[in-house]
Amino acid sequence: MTLLLIKLHHQTPSRLTRLLTLAALLIAAAPALQAQELAEFMPTAEAPTLSPAQARWQGSLGAFASADQAQRPASGGLLFVGSSTIRLWPHLAQDFSAQPVLQRGFGGSTLADCSALTRELVTQYKPRQVLLYAGDNDLAEGRSPAEVLASFARFVQRVRAELPGTRIDYIAIKPSPARLALLPKVREANALIARHARTLKEVGYIDIFSPMLNAEGQPRPELFRADRLHLNAAGYQLWQSVIAAHLLAPAGQAPVHEGVFAPEPAAPPHTGR
Repeated sequence: MTLLLIKLHHQTPSRLTRLLTLAALLIAAAPALQAQELAEFMPTAEAPTLSPAQARWQGSLGAFASADQAQRPASGGLLFVGSSTIRLWPHLAQDFSAQPVLQRGFGGSTLADCSALTRELVTQYKPRQVLLYAGDNDLAEGRSPAEVLASFARFVQRVRAELPGTRIDYIAIKPSPARLALLPKVREANALIARHARTLKEVGYIDIFSPMLNAEGQPRPELFRADRLHLNAAGYQLWQSVIAAHLLAPAGQAPVHEGVFAPEPAAPPHTGR
């Protein structure tokens, strides 16, 4: 700046005017230039990286987050989580109205998805009991019964890590007429999970599979919608009656059951209609 002033002293009036204007512009621009230089050295904020499950279900997770902002769910109740069979359950809260019920089903999801999203779907709500239905979409996508079991084990481990006192019950994979070809794998996956659940504390297996079979050991079509995949009102009524016997009692009441497990799916099929 001193050198610039010395040069200005020896200039003609017109040239001096131009140089003074240039000097004023440089002085005015100095803060912006300094800010630009600083910005080059400042770390830029990066968008959070989404896991494959978070990216796949960003829409559903966003809808759940919006619902939570509108009304934060009560903790200490029942949380039903899983695929479209949970999402489409009409009047779920009324069917189990003795205590708070939170419905976190998202259609098309897998047990692998549920195990990857335990914080978003389960642990942040701090339920007393989690009822999980998922697995048939895993099999439909080509996963093996052993892989379904591994996803269930991960789900339990991750929920337990944050909520060690929460009970977890797995609702057996249903026998859908539309997926009759998968029935042997459904039986195998259910049996694997039932046996694994028996080795864990406060983890249960709820057998809705057996009562959904007829005397010939085939799926009962009267329990399903026209798509032969999703439950109708009669199907949900059956589920409600079976699941109710496995619920923890509301806080302060005597327990409904204590360590009772449903029979494994290898049991003789239901003979009633």
